[in-house]
Amino acid sequence: MSRTTTAAPAVRPYQSYVYAYPHKTAYRPLADRPGLRELWAAERKDALSLYLHIPFCEVRCGFCNLFTRIGAPDELTTRYLDALDRQATAVREALGDDGPVRFAAAAFGGGTPTFLTAAELERLCDIAEKRMGADLRSVPLSVETSPSTATADRLAVLAERGTTRISIGVQSFVEAEARAAVRPQRRADVEAALDRIRDARIPVLNIDLIYGIDGQTEDSWRASLDAALGWRPEELYLYPLYVRPLTGLGRLDAEAGAAADAAWDEQRLRLYRAGRDHLLTHGYEQVSMRMFRRADAPRTDGPDDYACQTDGMIGLGCGARSYTTRLHYSFDYAVEMREVRAIIDGYAATEDFSRAQVGRYVDGDEARRRHLLQSVLQAEGLRLADYRERFGTSPADDFPGELARFEERGWLDAPAGTSGLLRLSPEGLAHSDALGPELFSPGVRAAMAAYELK
Repeated sequence: MSRTTTAAPAVRPYQSYVYAYPHKTAYRPLADRPGLRELWAAERKDALSLYLHIPFCEVRCGFCNLFTRIGAPDELTTRYLDALDRQATAVREALGDDGPVRFAAAAFGGGTPTFLTAAELERLCDIAEKRMGADLRSVPLSVETSPSTATADRLAVLAERGTTRISIGVQSFVEAEARAAVRPQRRADVEAALDRIRDARIPVLNIDLIYGIDGQTEDSWRASLDAALGWRPEELYLYPLYVRPLTGLGRLDAEAGAAADAAWDEQRLRLYRAGRDHLLTHGYEQVSMRMFRRADAPRTDGPDDYACQTDGMIGLGCGARSYTTRLHYSFDYAVEMREVRAIIDGYAATEDFSRAQVGRYVDGDEARRRHLLQSVLQAEGLRLADYRERFGTSPADDFPGELARFEERGWLDAPAGTSGLLRLSPEGLAHSDALGPELFSPGVRAAMAAYELK
């Protein structure tokens, strides 16, 4: 990154993207390896979320620290889908039939799910439907793709099987910026993929863009935004670039002896504000720091009775998480390619999926923190009545110090507890990646700090 000397901001705005809590680096091997049947016995299962993880990509972008590997030699995708089938069978048996089991939403992520062939995507959908009992044509189904894998035959399968939203990682329409992010692609190929997606008539198109790339300016950022707007996407996600350990850019940054500093923070904040304002003037509504939705876009969020703060999640695949009210669990996690390959190989060879292996128990305090994080980082905010109904307290009772700091910094829309909502101000949304980590518990912070990168 290009750097200049500037005064450091009081609070660094880009600390961590809080997309789930607790973070997977706070998970540990579970000594008791609890059985899934016992874990789910007392859980409500009438509004579950289903997530299937495909850990394969054609290339690995320089900023990526997702759990994925490049390529799949020796029929690895077949062996992986075989294991996914075994896991789905075990999980559905563990859910039992004592009460209703219903899925309110589904998603295929990765990695790149469309790394799979059209026939393999058919099998993936069959696993969700025939093994788990999810009706993909009647619930929201979101699928991630890339320009090189969004082929007509794959998209046809996804459209026919009920996909309501497809998300494509473009990151930049400027080829030099894509190269700087270690994501080699031609704009013509990106636009051809977008053409095919629109031809497939999947209701919601999301385009991911990244700001803060080396050499990016407000003009080039606006050019990428305008290029994306030309496709009238129903959603746009604007991601700040992070340089993380063990990624391609992380290694380059370490070699250069430069870490993200105040100048880069200022660049990203400036580009974020420019992007936000540009989308707001073009008919988009802000849903969170990252997400913008076209005001007239169809809503495919799913049933009103599904809430990510409270409802359970079933994750299938070696990089997927599952959530009960007491335990969040998954498999081992890594970023370094050799470690990732070993975990995927181990998953593909697994026969017994009846027990949770790695995770973290979520007690009353952690449940409060998770509920607050999952709500307040959305532009609509947290309904105080919902929080009180669930916990018998208010956020001001449980987090007085944190909320006082947020209010002092101008991050709250109104003083905590003075209205029916706890909602972030525009500056609070802009600082979501600083605000979120401040709500981590001491125990989670310690576990994350002690995690050994691999």
